[in-house]
Amino acid sequence: MHTFFSRLLNFVILILVQVFILNKIHLFGYATPMLYVWFILTLEAGTGRNKAMLWAFVMGLVIDIFSNTFGIHAAAATLLAFVRPSLIRLFFIRNDGEPFIPGIRTMGTGAFRGYALIGIALHHCVVFGLEYFSFAHLLQLGISIAASTLLTLLFVMAVERITRGRS
Repeated sequence: MHTFFSRLLNFVILILVQVFILNKIHLFGYATPMLYVWFILTLEAGTGRNKAMLWAFVMGLVIDIFSNTFGIHAAAATLLAFVRPSLIRLFFIRNDGEPFIPGIRTMGTGAFRGYALIGIALHHCVVFGLEYFSFAHLLQLGISIAASTLLTLLFVMAVERITRGRS
């Protein structure tokens, strides 16, 4: 039960930080950090896909409600939760079968950075693809995806180092 309440506390804190602080940041008009994906990326590896997708959908939906974005974040977060087990297997092979929390301490800095980068990039492709919903401004779309992905990765790595320490 302790993990449920700590997960719920992280859930609430990340939503508040995202909605009231990070959604107001638009670096150079392109980059917006979406730190809430850290919650999805760091769910315990043994968490069932449906349970992870439910957490991600609810988190995305709450952010959509506060941001007035009509389901964009819910769709992107749910997709990220769906592909997360495959990304974990891609970047980290664990032989003992024990569930673990993906992070710098368990995966190592390089593997976690790669895992987070691919997950964040996929999430942001969906968010900005649905937001723009056009290929008329393809260069602006690409810059927004790349800049936001790098800024979010920077935030995720910083939070991961602060909360879980170095490997």
